[in-house]
Amino acid sequence: MVDVQYHAHIKEMPKDERPRERLEFYGAQALSNAELLAIALRTGTKRENVIGLSQRLLTTFEGLGGLSRASVQELCGVPGIGRAKAVQIKAAMELGKRVMFMPDGDRI
Repeated sequence: MVDVQYHAHIKEMPKDERPRERLEFYGAQALSNAELLAIALRTGTKRENVIGLSQRLLTTFEGLGGLSRASVQELCGVPGIGRAKAVQIKAAMELGKRVMFMPDGDRI
C-alpha cells in the first residue's frame, strides 16, 4: 500500500502513486479499500488528504462492512465528513450491493 502521510494533497504525490492513475494503469483490483474509497470521495480536508480520511473512515467503522451499515448521520459524525461525502459513500456502497445481487449475465 502507498504511504501518503507526508503528502498534504494527492496532487503532491508522484503520478504513479495517485489512486486514480493507479486504477487506470493497474486496474481497480490493485487498489486498497482506502484508495478506492478515496476516489469516490474525491477530496480530503485542509489537514488530511483523501487517502488518510478514507483510512480513518475504514478504521472508525471497522472496515467496509461497518462503513456500509453506517447511517448518513453516523458518517457525518466523523470529522471531515459532511452530508455530501456521507451521501457519496452511501451511494457507492449501494451500487456495490446492487451489483452483487444481479444475475451473472446482467453484470456484463
